[in-house]
Amino acid sequence: MKSWAIPKGPSLDPGVKRLAMQVDDHPLEYNGFEGTIPKGRYGGGTVMLWDQGTYEPEAGSADPLAVLREGYARGDLKIVLHGARLEGSWALIRMRGRDRDRDRDRAQWLLIKHRDQFARPGSDVVLEHQTSVATGRTMEEIAAD
Repeated sequence: MKSWAIPKGPSLDPGVKRLAMQVDDHPLEYNGFEGTIPKGRYGGGTVMLWDQGTYEPEAGSADPLAVLREGYARGDLKIVLHGARLEGSWALIRMRGRDRDRDRDRAQWLLIKHRDQFARPGSDVVLEHQTSVATGRTMEEIAAD
């Protein structure tokens, strides 16, 4: 799975652009993992399933996978999320920096909510939902388990 870490979490406000750091691809079996990764190991710390759902390319096509791959390669990935907490149209835009370190530039993206019926200017969806979508536990409860 292509994966991004969003340090401040997503925003439902189309006027807010959130940094999304691309991280190593994850195996599909990680899709349902919730728990603690030991410190010192890659991704160490507490992991919560904050949202779950499906996605598709924003533009319709006979070959949706090709549309997603092309958008990713361009650095302009437009998707529609069908999650428990995040819905509607979003864009992941790769940032282009002056730094010649291509891997670093490639890792920095912006996550932007498009204006649609699911947009909520001024909202803070991260503060509204501080428990696991799968288990209802808080980060503290997951870490203590």
